[in-house]
Amino acid sequence: MSRPSPLPPGFVVGLAPGVQRLDGGRVLVGGSPLTAMRLAVPVPEGGRLVVTDRASSLVAERLLATNLALPVLDAVPPMSADDLTVVVPVRDRPAQLDRCLAALAPLRVIVVDDASRDTASVAGVAARHGAAVVALSTNLGPAGARNAGLARVTTPLVAFVDSDVEAPASELLALTRQLADPSVVLVGPRVVGQVRSTAPSWFERYDAAASSLDLGPRPSAVRPGATVAWLPSACLVGRTASLAGGFDTAMRVGEDVDLVWRLVGAGHRVRYEPAVTVRHDVRGTVRGWLGRKVLYGSSGAPLAARHGGNVAPAVLSPALAVAGAAILLRRRWALPVVGAALAHAAMSVAGALPGDLPAGPRARVATALAARGLGWAVRQEASLLVRHWWPVAALGCLLAPVRRAMATALVVDSAVALWQHRDTGLDAPTVLAARRLDDAAYGLGLWKGAWRARSWAALRPRRPG
Repeated sequence: MSRPSPLPPGFVVGLAPGVQRLDGGRVLVGGSPLTAMRLAVPVPEGGRLVVTDRASSLVAERLLATNLALPVLDAVPPMSADDLTVVVPVRDRPAQLDRCLAALAPLRVIVVDDASRDTASVAGVAARHGAAVVALSTNLGPAGARNAGLARVTTPLVAFVDSDVEAPASELLALTRQLADPSVVLVGPRVVGQVRSTAPSWFERYDAAASSLDLGPRPSAVRPGATVAWLPSACLVGRTASLAGGFDTAMRVGEDVDLVWRLVGAGHRVRYEPAVTVRHDVRGTVRGWLGRKVLYGSSGAPLAARHGGNVAPAVLSPALAVAGAAILLRRRWALPVVGAALAHAAMSVAGALPGDLPAGPRARVATALAARGLGWAVRQEASLLVRHWWPVAALGCLLAPVRRAMATALVVDSAVALWQHRDTGLDAPTVLAARRLDDAAYGLGLWKGAWRARSWAALRPRRPG
């Protein structure tokens, strides 16, 4: 595992939204995964730290790695277009390829034709946009096609853009500003759904608002256990030399997650920058939409074989797991169980905070974080029942306690879904129906992959840490 390169002098980081400054800015609490950190020198009131020497570089690196801080890149220019080559894997889809290449102008582009049925149409579109073509005689899948293009890249930077994505050249170049941190080797934008139909159906509108590739509005260092744990390969920008190993060609799905986790495991940094947005075409049929969810779910077992507990569908401490289950079961004994679990969690959090933190702030922070942890435990357990474990949970509904827990889980998950889509313009019936189909398809794929691999590792929750 390589050690991250030091941040250059003048590099600026700023505290992330929601991070608490305690003890005059000497203690920070927040980030993702949740972190409490004591600093020898307090972060200034404005929340910005400028790298001036090795010591300040190390502090800034730790803040970035834990998502306590974000890079401040306002004054950093994007890299030159001459330094970037875009690799576009495609199999047929000439109309989508045409839109994709039009958005990428004037960047250098390599189109990898992954054994299209109509190679002439693909070649014609590429020629019209001045893109080079690598024609494969055998269909290798997205990972193999991207690797075939990567092998022909001679520029220091490479972008991977799928043929059903519109990624303007200006947006790709804006992502390169993240590479001002010399240890960042890969960065991804926010990928939002794009409806092409003139009269979109209910599932298209839902898929545009709840795309599996949309990782939300919060920038993040990408790593297992963080708010953003992976990046979709629909659009990525990286350092060519650091990606020499490419994608795992044995994986037809989940190859993007695997790449990110291998890079992070090797000591590199990966970032998500939602201020840059690209558009991904949603599926035009219910079968295509749900089939894609099943496919995504099926990647769980192969990823678990490579990366172990990183794939866990939930991360739960034993005490909060018991408290969450008590809430879902809605029994009279739930209240004392929840109270005991909260007290235990608060004491655990208090013990993890810096030892010299005054008692008052320590108790307030510990109590608040314990309550937040309980809420997150309930949400995770509800999701386990209605999404990841639903085939078994549905059979378990023959038993009254399981029926009760399943009913509560549906209420919790539905409330979360309605809150998440409160500003999307979708009506409640559409959100609730589509959410259930989405969860059912993903869970089916997860169990299908687990059965095929004869491994249940992707279905097991794990403890924090």
